[in-house]
Amino acid sequence: MIRRMSSMRRPLLGQDARNLAISDEEVVRRVRAGETGLFEVLMRRYNQRLYRVARAILRDGSEAEDVTQQTYVDAYGHLDQFAGRAMFSTWLIKIALHDALGRARRRVRFDGHEAVEGEDGNTMSGLKSPGPDPERQAFAGELRALIEAAIESLPERYRAVFVMRAVEGMSTAESAECLDISEETAKTRLHRARLLLRDTLYERAGIESAAPFPFEAPRCDRVVIAVLERIEGMEARSSPRSS
Repeated sequence: MIRRMSSMRRPLLGQDARNLAISDEEVVRRVRAGETGLFEVLMRRYNQRLYRVARAILRDGSEAEDVTQQTYVDAYGHLDQFAGRAMFSTWLIKIALHDALGRARRRVRFDGHEAVEGEDGNTMSGLKSPGPDPERQAFAGELRALIEAAIESLPERYRAVFVMRAVEGMSTAESAECLDISEETAKTRLHRARLLLRDTLYERAGIESAAPFPFEAPRCDRVVIAVLERIEGMEARSSPRSS
């Protein structure tokens, strides 16, 4: 099968790259040794996870994609700082979270739909469902939209943990490390998120029925190509010019 080419005329490995029998640490070692193209393996493995985490913070698909791209560019430029004390995925997610949270804090205006948590932790706007509608729920696309709307209505502190744990399947330990909170706090926030979602979507449909915030192949390819182009530009600027 012919793979798409990046603008660098470097053939892309494609979606199957994520399944290569090589550890993240080995990929990092080989990329640092000069096999830049292997960086695609890491992007294929973590594109969807980074996008979903960024989307959970920003609630905007385009901006979440920008964060995903910038995370890889920043990670590539600082691979020498990855010491291997944490999983590579954890290191990546912390970079993405730092960027996404920074963007969220820099926003001057508010859209008026952000839920405000009360003293009892039960206040959440825009989450109540008008009631069960089996015909609508028969369509996966519509169900996904309902689930995404419910998740995006969660307060930020619960939204991030819920996406990491319930959507991405990350462990409590890794989620807590990414967010710089204790495992007990992560468990508490996940429990609260589930309680807030319970009456509308979580128990009736289940998150597995229509996984929210999909990251389809075209978007994955777009991120990979854009990042590789930016990496090429970085390398070109850092290389000494021949006289």
